[in-house]
Amino acid sequence: MLWGGMSNGLMQLIGAVFGLVLLRYLGPEDYGKVAMLNIFAALASALQESGFIAALCNRKEPTHEEYNAVFWFNLLVSASLYIILWFCAPLIADFYGDDDLIPLARVLFLGFLFSGLGTVQRAYLFGHLKVKQTSICSLTAMLVSSVIGVVMAIKDFDSWAIVTQAVSFVLITQVMAWFFSPWRPSIPIIHNYTGGSNFFTLHSSPFTFLAPAWKMFGFSGKLMLTNIVNICNLHAFSVLLGKCFDEHAAGVYSQAKGWNDKAASTINGMVTSVAQPTLAQVTDDLGRYRQVFRKMLRFICFVSFPAMLGLGLVAQEFILLAGGEKWRESGLILSLLCIHGAFVPITTLYSNLTISRGHSGVNMGCTIAQCLAVWGGLYLLYRLYPDSMIPMVIYFVVLNIAWLVIWQWFAWRLTGITFMEALRDIMPFLVFTLAVLGVTWWLTCGITNLWLLLISRVLIAAALYAGIMWLSGAKIMRETIHYFIR
Repeated sequence: MLWGGMSNGLMQLIGAVFGLVLLRYLGPEDYGKVAMLNIFAALASALQESGFIAALCNRKEPTHEEYNAVFWFNLLVSASLYIILWFCAPLIADFYGDDDLIPLARVLFLGFLFSGLGTVQRAYLFGHLKVKQTSICSLTAMLVSSVIGVVMAIKDFDSWAIVTQAVSFVLITQVMAWFFSPWRPSIPIIHNYTGGSNFFTLHSSPFTFLAPAWKMFGFSGKLMLTNIVNICNLHAFSVLLGKCFDEHAAGVYSQAKGWNDKAASTINGMVTSVAQPTLAQVTDDLGRYRQVFRKMLRFICFVSFPAMLGLGLVAQEFILLAGGEKWRESGLILSLLCIHGAFVPITTLYSNLTISRGHSGVNMGCTIAQCLAVWGGLYLLYRLYPDSMIPMVIYFVVLNIAWLVIWQWFAWRLTGITFMEALRDIMPFLVFTLAVLGVTWWLTCGITNLWLLLISRVLIAAALYAGIMWLSGAKIMRETIHYFIR
């Protein structure tokens, strides 16, 4: 989990450094235009990938025919979706009332088209545990695309800088995946040569070669639907703000969400990189399974609560120092989103529990219900408070945290882990973190210089948390220190 977090954290750090530069040259409206389009690109990407990366990795020894079927399936779906969305770009622009979105959309959507060319290559690297090569792909793409985005922002390309950065990141990732992966596709529709003719005959059906992909779709389709619902959940604000408010509001929220996601993804990467395969290895021993899950839960709380809630404490100073006064509104929203971000890795761990126990349908149903609750509540609050997004942000945060009770109920049904056991793993780290942040705020509330306030809060909170963890005899902290020493 530590290596997964460090690898993902380095990529987020590169993105953060260049993101600070972009803050200086771009405004909320520039980010708002792209934020309104992201949900369409993300949904198309989920449809294109269709959960096949997980499906291929779930097979012990995927054959060339299975890889090949998935490759051509993804390519056909990607091309079809891009053509559809290319013609739908004017409709999307009409939905938001902004004709500038038409060319931006048609270029941004190239990202999932390029992604379809490398799905199988990325699945091969992931399935064969090519962690180093996968990290090189992501880090190289992040570095090069960030440079491109910053240069374009300095040259006053505005929203085009963000779009070009996003598309170039995807393209470079696929090129690198092809470089590291030895697997290559073959043309599948040629079947046999007819003796007296100069032509090749086709299969009885021109799409017979896709049969291996269809066989895996029963598993991958549920994951695809779950991903689609998650995307709708995460992008609910961008759509609502872009439609009901304006580009400025969408940009303000998008910037806060972006920094929250960078921090939360670093920790969430620890979970996604190891939770599923680790839990799958001990699924036959229920007692050991519970021990492994609970230890992962304690480690996540030990890291996530101080990191994310600490970012929420200094969010206002960070935003003002990074982007200036024009981004002040993002500070409060970032503080609220960080509360949600602290619990995101826990939700991910519970989600992996349901999948590893063979209940992907439970995972899908719970996610769909959560998404419906999010969208319904946001729309109702917009009708009640049409001039402010803060009540909607608070609702979004509270609902997603409260939904952990439902995830825990399923965990109890599937593994026997009780609510009290989960609370004993979670609450000590949460209580200690809140106490540390409260003392830190009290000690620094009189400081007016932003730089001094930011640095003081970070140093004091870090020292207090490390001290209280050590004095309380937190076993997870001592094991982590011993791991680094070894």
